[in-house]
Amino acid sequence: MQLFFSYLRQRRKGLLALVLFCAVFAVSFILYHLPVRALLYPTLLCIMLGTAFVIWDVSRAKRKHEALSEIQKMNAALIDALPEPQGMDDADYQAIIRTLQREVTDTAAVSSARYQDLVEYYTVWVHQIKTPITSMRLSLEKEDTALSRKLSSDLFQIEQYVEMVLAYLRLDADSNDYVFKEYALDEIVRQSISKFAGEFIVRNLRLNYTPSGETVVTDEKWLSFVIEQILSNALKYTREGEIRISLLKPKTLCIADTGIGIDPADLPRVFEKGYTGFNGRADKRASGIGLYLCRQICNNLGIEVRITSKLGEGTSVFLDLTQYKLKNE
Repeated sequence: MQLFFSYLRQRRKGLLALVLFCAVFAVSFILYHLPVRALLYPTLLCIMLGTAFVIWDVSRAKRKHEALSEIQKMNAALIDALPEPQGMDDADYQAIIRTLQREVTDTAAVSSARYQDLVEYYTVWVHQIKTPITSMRLSLEKEDTALSRKLSSDLFQIEQYVEMVLAYLRLDADSNDYVFKEYALDEIVRQSISKFAGEFIVRNLRLNYTPSGETVVTDEKWLSFVIEQILSNALKYTREGEIRISLLKPKTLCIADTGIGIDPADLPRVFEKGYTGFNGRADKRASGIGLYLCRQICNNLGIEVRITSKLGEGTSVFLDLTQYKLKNE
């Protein structure tokens, strides 16, 4: 019905002209005192033909509307054929659409090429920067002083930021960088913990880790990145106490700390890109990117991530792994 009313609005000028013509003929017949029966047969015939024409025209308009509705679901690169133009205006509009389509396609190609060049450059940069970082770490391992431990901690943070750069660039890449396999969850967690062993020692924090014995179907690299980001935040904002890692039912990995907590006003926005909140503004090094990356990666991995926190008592991050199911290819 809505389509029919839209059709009437579109054809209102032609219908108005038709009504005016009919009125002119009716007035002319009345003025010349012509018999009404002489009008009856041609009037009925015109009504039948007009009704058939309207039904046919409405059906054609409906098919055109449905075709255009399907085209709306496509992106510019996939629009190959438009409906047959039904007039000069349609032909002109389609010519404009094709011109814009070519511009969009060309712009997308240029943008994709530039983005790929950027990813390739920073990928090379990450591998190059890791060489001097490794060299500095080996030099610092020869010493065991307060200064060397402090420098090792700062160097570790540099490594974290380097990995964040690469993860941020690859997050929206067209290529599929995810490889799903079945892994032992404890092995992934232990590897992530081992990277922060020095941080636990320097900050004099306890680690309370309860092995789960569970297996998950995931991408090891990306899940490790998420766990490491959460551990990094926990260490950053925990002055004393401990960090607890455990598996809750049903199959939910929990990483909890006894840190400064998150302001209730900031909690709903912690996953927004660039949002640092009160804690981040106090810590000038905060970028507001870490948890944003975690949320995006978890979406790609099929993980539900949520955070609870009490100001001054600590923060808990929950990774729901129950969505993992190994599918036969």
